[in-house]
Amino acid sequence: MAHRLSSPLYRRLSSSFSTATKGKVPLLYKSPEINEDNGNEAVTLQVLSWGRGASGQLGGGIEEIRIYPSPVANLLFPHASFSLSPTPGKTQNQDQKDQTLHSVGISCGLFHSGLVVGGKLWMWGKGDGGRLGFGHENPAFVPTLNPHLDSVSFVALGGLHSVALTSKGEVFTWGYGGFGALGHRVYHRELVPRLVEGNWSRNIRHIATSGTHTAAVTESGDLYTWGREEGDGRLGLGPGRGPNEGGGLSIPSKVKELPTPVAAVSCGGFFTMALTEDGQIWNWGDEGKVLSWGHGGHGQLGHSSIQNQKVPATIEALADKRVVYIACGGSSSAAITDEGKLYMWGNAKDQQLGVPGLPEVQASPVEVNFLMEDDGLGTHYVLSVAVGACHAMCLVSRSPC
Repeated sequence: MAHRLSSPLYRRLSSSFSTATKGKVPLLYKSPEINEDNGNEAVTLQVLSWGRGASGQLGGGIEEIRIYPSPVANLLFPHASFSLSPTPGKTQNQDQKDQTLHSVGISCGLFHSGLVVGGKLWMWGKGDGGRLGFGHENPAFVPTLNPHLDSVSFVALGGLHSVALTSKGEVFTWGYGGFGALGHRVYHRELVPRLVEGNWSRNIRHIATSGTHTAAVTESGDLYTWGREEGDGRLGLGPGRGPNEGGGLSIPSKVKELPTPVAAVSCGGFFTMALTEDGQIWNWGDEGKVLSWGHGGHGQLGHSSIQNQKVPATIEALADKRVVYIACGGSSSAAITDEGKLYMWGNAKDQQLGVPGLPEVQASPVEVNFLMEDDGLGTHYVLSVAVGACHAMCLVSRSPC
């Protein structure tokens, strides 16, 4: 880490970071319901980002490195009038399923980021392969509204592609189609969002994606996966379900070996995590526990080792906490407790865990703390988190919910 801290590049980026974060945080969204009569009762949500942002994925308008979580944008709502969109890894209660007004969600891809607010989708970061969905491949260094989608309830960003779920239960994908990650039975790129025509009989209620594989959960709890499969089992389809072209499976396929309906799923670089409606899959333990499996070479499984895990295993460091939210990145992972605390583990090479001074491989969960701003907004209560390859974002409430 020392060589990076002393390099001319790091000094230049750190200087830019200091200038950017000392300025006023942009107000990206203000509810039309806020007026002079209820303005004092408004709730401020903040989008924060950290890690390496050489492609603009941190949303600050410049290339930079952020070693602590730092604000990107403010969102202003009337008190108790917003809900979290069904982000990958997050279970929903019935109120959240029914409420679409002021739904808020975030996602991180390889070098791009996304934000859903009130059915609208903002994207920023690297544009190669068409992953931003603007109809071209140019980058965006600040959050930019995507004009090609409406009624968006959910966004999940992958390596060179993106996935969105609408309020009608439809799945759209765009970007680079290699390895079948778009689910269109073809392998070319899509510069604007395109509908995925899967063979599921019920509407989709939950989506997740990562570097090159994607997952979707139906209203009945069935899990479908598609994308890259190299024999590590990340698609969960079992033996005999190999790639149909170029190392990938471009047709959405049902994961049949799950006896319990799935409530939420999250995809890592070479691994997958899932939560069931009753909190158990196979012998996965009690509700609120987190289990992980797959490639563990960067400590991203959270088992205090870098060994691979071929069957689900509980993360013991979080066993005494009630986890309500999980997220996987390329080689890092995160969890949020019911107390609004954020824990991260895995690859820390690019400051993507938000805790300075960690080794490059952090194999057990550590709590992420926030710098207190002199803005009068109060403490940080973490609502959601998203993890990319070398950056991360979270959504926090700065006033009581």
